[in-house]
Amino acid sequence: MSEKHKSSVAFGQVVIGPPGSGKTTYCLGMQEFLSKLGRKMAVVNLDPANEGKPYDSAIDISELVTLADVMDALKLGPNGGLIYCMEYLEANLDWLQEKLSKFKDHYFLFDCPGQVELYTHQASLKNIFAQLSRWNFRLAATHLVDSHYCTDPAKFISVLCTSLSTMLHVELPHVNVLSKMDLIEQFGRLAFNLDFYTEVMDLSYLLDHLATDPFFQHYRRLNEKLVEVIEDYSLVSFVPLNVQDKESMHRVMKAVDKANGYCFGDLEQRSMEAMMSSAIGADFQFTSTLAVQEKYVHPEDRTVEQEAMQL
Repeated sequence: MSEKHKSSVAFGQVVIGPPGSGKTTYCLGMQEFLSKLGRKMAVVNLDPANEGKPYDSAIDISELVTLADVMDALKLGPNGGLIYCMEYLEANLDWLQEKLSKFKDHYFLFDCPGQVELYTHQASLKNIFAQLSRWNFRLAATHLVDSHYCTDPAKFISVLCTSLSTMLHVELPHVNVLSKMDLIEQFGRLAFNLDFYTEVMDLSYLLDHLATDPFFQHYRRLNEKLVEVIEDYSLVSFVPLNVQDKESMHRVMKAVDKANGYCFGDLEQRSMEAMMSSAIGADFQFTSTLAVQEKYVHPEDRTVEQEAMQL
């Protein structure tokens, strides 16, 4: 990359998460949302298995390698094929460098594959993100997980472990997002208020819920140790998201802008008050979470305290 290009700072977010968590839909929604705010957008598809994309990608990894070709040529399954594709991209970063150099003064969305091990222990994507940082990209990781996992204590603890592992491995400023908030109670009712899950409060209450299941009674010590690790790091929290809701998209945008430093740049007309508000988080998270709960979580006659008494 030329010295002139290296001197310019580019902002963006890498959109990661398990399969089916809504990454591609998020990229489409965020592209439209930010475009209406006046940002010049460039969506980069880094998922070699992503066919029929709903958005117009400025850069597409399929021009370099596709999962189908790798599986056919090397007789690999989908998981091994995806790992090979990421290793191939890492070995051909000059291709990505050349493509990115054509989009100056753009805000980037990197739509990444949905294979969890790529973010928890495999090094290729981590190395690619690190190289982007060396090219003067200021990136934040937007990690999407399905919100309906909150309705199952065991699955929610799994989500917390995956999110924590991803945060520690990827080594980027991180925003965890509960996606598909409009479907949060599709598979059951929340045991606690929404802020319990978004702020990851005292997880011992989840252990009490798990103890009511005869299967999990045998693994109580294991679950206690997992919860201790999560609470000792105290890094994981979530921002609720419904892509169809502009207020919800705006909350996620503000969280990501604070994470990657975009809110402190001069690419948009922003007042000092707005910058300071972003810096100190003047908008109270509890109030916004309460508004989301009132919109998407259906109340029942029993209160949380009554359910706790039942336990």
